Amino acid sequence: MRTNLIGATAALALLAGCGDNALRYSVPAVPVTQERVGIAYSSVEVLAVSLPSYAAAEEIYIRGADGALTSSTDLLWSDDPSRAVTLELTRYLGQITGARVAPEPWPFYERAAARLDVRVEEMYAEPGRFVMTGQFFGAPEEGGRDRAGLFSLSAPIPEGGGAAAIAVARAQVMRDLAADIARRALR
Repeated sequence: MRTNLIGATAALALLAGCGDNALRYSVPAVPVTQERVGIAYSSVEVLAVSLPSYAAAEEIYIRGADGALTSSTDLLWSDDPSRAVTLELTRYLGQITGARVAPEPWPFYERAAARLDVRVEEMYAEPGRFVMTGQFFGAPEEGGRDRAGLFSLSAPIPEGGGAAAIAVARAQVMRDLAADIARRALR
């Protein structure tokens, strides 16, 4: 019995040594500080946000002074980036507008009054800031006017803040994107 216990303990220690050493960072919700933005729709379906291939990966990418994007397998997002960004945008749009906002597939019986499609061109950290650029498209289910626009947003990253500060800056950019979309795509 003692031999089996020693063998089991050694096996567990060996497995623990083979574990994933990567640190995973979740993106915290940041407070919505602006006043509520009225929109023309009572409900909005947010399509899965399209990300560039590097930003859709688990690794957190940082752009160097030479423009090269690098990552480390030791610093990872805690969730699939496309899913997480879609859910972040959905949450902030709902908070900012007061409308019923949900990601695709639309989970309610009645169809959404409008659909939102966001396509990100760039999403990375660089010394001092987190950057996101891209396009958005708002389309009503019936009547109304289709709208499209470009966005280029950034949020500061304190010097030496590391991956946790990058995560906070990403949350700030997503909140600002939701407010921008509410004002320009859903009115």
